[in-house]
Amino acid sequence: MFPNGNMFDPRRAMRFTTEQIGQLVRTARKSLGVTQRALAMTSGTGLRFIVELEKGKPTCQFGKVLTVINTLGISMSLALPVANEPASPVGGKGA
Repeated sequence: MFPNGNMFDPRRAMRFTTEQIGQLVRTARKSLGVTQRALAMTSGTGLRFIVELEKGKPTCQFGKVLTVINTLGISMSLALPVANEPASPVGGKGA
């Protein structure tokens, strides 16, 4: 039913881990010469949130993560899974 199966397997389902996203945020922030405190103030979050995000905390609020990513100018794209062909009736034609 689901493209990645009915059971969640983070090793197979996710293209990026929270740690990788945190590292990406940290790299982008540092390349801009921005402190964690300045990023927190600019993105409307707290310093603790930025620290935890950069460490890859898996329970960071998704909306805030998107705000930080947008603040840093990081682009992100999402795509729907490729649709499977409809299953043919059991027994084939004329059954």
